[in-house]
Amino acid sequence: MFKHFLQSPAWEAYEQSAGHQTFREATTDFEYLAIKISTKLGPYLSVPYGPSVKSSETDPSIAEKSFQKAIESLISLGKREHCIFIRIEPTEAFTNEFLTSSGFKKTKDIEPAHTWLLDLTQSKEDLILGFSHGTRLGHNQFPRKNLSIEVSHNPNDIKHLVSLQQALAKRKGITAYKETHLRKELEQPFASLYLVHLKNPEDNTDKIVAASLFFDDEENSTRFYMQSASDPTYKNLPTTVGLLCSSIFDAKEKGLKYFDFWGIAPDDAPSNHPWAGFTRFKKSFGGFARSYAGTWDLPFNKTKYGLYKKLRTINRKLHKL
Repeated sequence: MFKHFLQSPAWEAYEQSAGHQTFREATTDFEYLAIKISTKLGPYLSVPYGPSVKSSETDPSIAEKSFQKAIESLISLGKREHCIFIRIEPTEAFTNEFLTSSGFKKTKDIEPAHTWLLDLTQSKEDLILGFSHGTRLGHNQFPRKNLSIEVSHNPNDIKHLVSLQQALAKRKGITAYKETHLRKELEQPFASLYLVHLKNPEDNTDKIVAASLFFDDEENSTRFYMQSASDPTYKNLPTTVGLLCSSIFDAKEKGLKYFDFWGIAPDDAPSNHPWAGFTRFKKSFGGFARSYAGTWDLPFNKTKYGLYKKLRTINRKLHKL
């Protein structure tokens, strides 16, 4: 039974520290972490990258039957907690037809439905050979460009990532995460912040030009690439390439088996897909794709659920403005 990091006790502790009520149910057929999210219309249950279910490579009906048992439990919990709906993100690649027949409605994906992973069990030499020519070049040039890496677990250092992300959000017209949110993430034992320093040898000044936040899942031996931003003034320098290479090699040295780049565009996405650029960038490190079922809702109160969806759409438009 595969259990994603967002279904782990470590993530549950983080959600509780953020003030959310959590519920966990575990049987031989399924396990889930459900998070109660409050809205002005009433609460809903979120099951990020879950529920986890028993499965078989040769008999897909086993996963489907286990899933149905998990949903029965979630429905009972949701009604008991007076929820408007439950939201799930199965890591099993269930078909749309199966989920629709189970009463679920497809909604905008919250967590990525497609991701890109790198196998860290191969040698460092083989990892580098798997890089594209441009990525290998950036990796080799990184130390020659007066660039260096600092790894921090100090929550105060999150200000560097926040500053870079706010500048990015302003350029792209998107919404950046709040500093309190990112600080709380860095406070967790599973988080680490990588900072790229650029030193000017002429005046001995030092500037942070890129930053990324990573999460380590000890249970599944995986490092996740979560939040990142860089200063476009130095786009001709291999800042992000060097940062990612350092994080990948550190994860390997730590004994982790996988590096998860956290989100790519699907294979059939058009060339103008908003994730097309960083999908190509992530794939330049080598690796393989993994797909999940996406985000699905099961409404209990259709009137309130419909109003919630309309308000969310309006809210997204206001954020863009």
